[in-house]
Amino acid sequence: MQRLHALLPILCLATAAIAAEPADSQQQPKLPISVAFVLAAGAQVVDFAGPWGVFEHVDVPGSSGPAYKLFTVAEAKRPLKVSGGLTVLPDFSLGNAPMPDVVVVPALGAEPSPAVLAWLKKVSAHAKLTMSVCDGAFVLAAAGLLDGKQATAHHSALGLLASNYPAVDVKRGARFVDSGRVATAGGLTSGIDLALHVVARTFGREVAEATATLLEYQGTGWKDPASNAAFAKRPVSTAEHPLCPVCEMKVDPKHALTLEHEGQHYLFCSEGCRKAFQKAPKYFVW
Repeated sequence: MQRLHALLPILCLATAAIAAEPADSQQQPKLPISVAFVLAAGAQVVDFAGPWGVFEHVDVPGSSGPAYKLFTVAEAKRPLKVSGGLTVLPDFSLGNAPMPDVVVVPALGAEPSPAVLAWLKKVSAHAKLTMSVCDGAFVLAAAGLLDGKQATAHHSALGLLASNYPAVDVKRGARFVDSGRVATAGGLTSGIDLALHVVARTFGREVAEATATLLEYQGTGWKDPASNAAFAKRPVSTAEHPLCPVCEMKVDPKHALTLEHEGQHYLFCSEGCRKAFQKAPKYFVW
């Protein structure tokens, strides 16, 4: 009985997905689709675990095996402490990782190394899709993969993304942006929606629906890339509740760093934010 109970979700998923059709009536890709998740110390867990969970549970009607083959890759194959103190041992180093069909880049927690950027440039030339989640967009931008393309990131970092990479067309209020072979998701859980969108564009909407149902995921952002409209406008900074104009975090007037610009007084949460403002204030003053 326990074994039957364990099989029920799989049986239900298969039944729900029987009617699925390939996206845009295109030929089904060769399975499994290999997906590389790029990691580094401090990488944001939700950014990579969310899409991992989506791809892991995709079931394609008529297929006898998994739809995706997932693996992690880092600069070196040694244990990494990612966000929250979780320790992860990457499956591969940059030097011995297989060429992936899809690359997922989360917020890495620090500036990407030259080796990571070089690897991304190399594999993205062959991969069918390179996608970022949250501030992983900064990594793609640093590799030059977002030049001339629309992109998004965590809402609090959009001004900084535009300031640091003026060749990128930064979109506010986007849950995700699909630019073809490159796609970017907003903050954190937006990666789940982008992953479901990728499933839908690859295997059809019915397969994506079945995957969301199996995961008991009730979010609908994957069907509507404009669903982050709540972040389309920057929050308003007031005297009672001042915000750092760069990262939009609350600041304590008693301890905040300050700067005068065109007759206005600005408060900053860190020296890094103040320097970013000084470098290109037009991206942070509306």
